[in-house]
Amino acid sequence: MFGDKVSALSLATGIAKRAHGLKHDILVCPPFVYLSAVSDALHKSNVMLGGQDCAQTEQGAFTGDIAASQLKDMGCSYVILGHSERRQYHKESDALVKAKSEKALAQNLKVILCVGETEAQREAGQAEEVVKAQLLNAVTTETTIVNTVIAYEPVWAIGTGKTASLKDIEQMHVFIKETLASYGDFRILYGGSVKPENAKDILSLPFVDGALIGGASLKVESFISIAEAV
Repeated sequence: MFGDKVSALSLATGIAKRAHGLKHDILVCPPFVYLSAVSDALHKSNVMLGGQDCAQTEQGAFTGDIAASQLKDMGCSYVILGHSERRQYHKESDALVKAKSEKALAQNLKVILCVGETEAQREAGQAEEVVKAQLLNAVTTETTIVNTVIAYEPVWAIGTGKTASLKDIEQMHVFIKETLASYGDFRILYGGSVKPENAKDILSLPFVDGALIGGASLKVESFISIAEAV
């Protein structure tokens, strides 16, 4: 929940310009109110548009909610679901994340499914148990390696300046890959204080297929520097 229309347009325009020629998938997910403006700024670029969340219901009397079909109508191709801030501040459960995923996939939106443990859960030795439950309770019968990307974001490393050790990141990405092996070979992103200074090391790890960028995505230079490190 950052910025205003002017800064959103400036950021999107700058990213679109600098992303020209980069071959991998680049996605931006602005606040809902700026989707239209950012969509126009990304026109004819190779940068995709996504939403930060969607409702578990279709259109109807749900004041303040945003339906998956409305995101699709605004030109979105992706939606982030189960982000730790939604889980923490809005008490979103695995079941709710699954219901939202079902609505998103029904609209042919691709899902970025976020999972991750808190610092207390990691210290208690529950990190893998928590992440496994979040994964298996949220995947739907329609979930495939084509329409869903997994994002591992240790809650204690988001917006704190802390970054999980390379060993911790590698171990969890391997664990996620093994947990979902029967479903297919999913792309797995790492999110948690990724910045230009550590991006190359993180992105070189086995099974780290990209990054979900937080604060560093608010500046064109830092975002593009991370994208170039992929």
